[in-house]
Amino acid sequence: MAWIYLMIAATFEMGWAIRLKYTYGFSKLWPSVLTIAAMIISFQFLAMAMKTLPIGTAYAVWTGTGAVGVAILGMFLFGESRELARILSIALIVAGVVGLKVFSGQAVA
Repeated sequence: MAWIYLMIAATFEMGWAIRLKYTYGFSKLWPSVLTIAAMIISFQFLAMAMKTLPIGTAYAVWTGTGAVGVAILGMFLFGESRELARILSIALIVAGVVGLKVFSGQAVA
């Protein structure tokens, strides 16, 4: 279950990071409320995953997965760069996340 919790946490991390753009520095009420709610949910699931996963693995997978998701969403939602070097850099993060999952010593969820 820890890996499922971690993926839920990463999904909410992507959500709050994208929503953060719409808060305009937390000056817009409802985007700010939704962003903060997603932050709380993300941290709660991360904490649940950390009950059994090593902290270094859990945190690195959470941030790496979130960063990859936000970078990809940024390309589609905000027209951010799709240069090959950027895509290869994202692929390296994915490789690191997969490596942490494979070599974490935890059973596959």
